[in-house]
Amino acid sequence: MLGRILYKPFAVLIGVLGGIVGRKAFDFVWTKIDDEEPPGALTRDVAWPRLLGAAALEGMIFRTTRYAVERYGARGWYYLTGNWPGPKDPKPDE
Repeated sequence: MLGRILYKPFAVLIGVLGGIVGRKAFDFVWTKIDDEEPPGALTRDVAWPRLLGAAALEGMIFRTTRYAVERYGARGWYYLTGNWPGPKDPKPDE
């Protein structure tokens, strides 16, 4: 219990780092797809497929990168403290 409480500030820093890395990864991938900036939700003259494609790609890259960074943060915490910050195994459906 105490380990999870102590992990929270560490998790916030890891989450911010994951967001930064995810944004950089999306920008890198988008430059390979299109020469223009990715459209935002309020971009006036943009086609729906381009807008939704950019949003889907950004969401996928952002979430995947965030999960990878959080996982390595949890492994680092475990290495340093010997306590895993989350549940050990999901409970099987009964």
